[in-house]
Amino acid sequence: MSERIRVLVQESKPLPVNVDFYSASVYYTLGIPIDLFTPIFAISRVAGWTAHVYEQYSDNRLIRPESEYIGPMDVHYEPIESRR
Repeated sequence: MSERIRVLVQESKPLPVNVDFYSASVYYTLGIPIDLFTPIFAISRVAGWTAHVYEQYSDNRLIRPESEYIGPMDVHYEPIESRR
């Protein structure tokens, strides 16, 4: 099923999929409960996220050279409790 979805999506968006695309299929095939998919994904990333934190702390600089926020500034924030 994942391969069929990949082919259909790539017909309209020619972007290559990464390994994360297939992880849900593998977890499902292994009999892992769907509620655990996200925690397993996060656990597998903790080492990389930790490495980024250490890199930032080493020279107080985020390691995101291509990131530049271009969205609106000074936007009013409505607390969740006040939203409908």
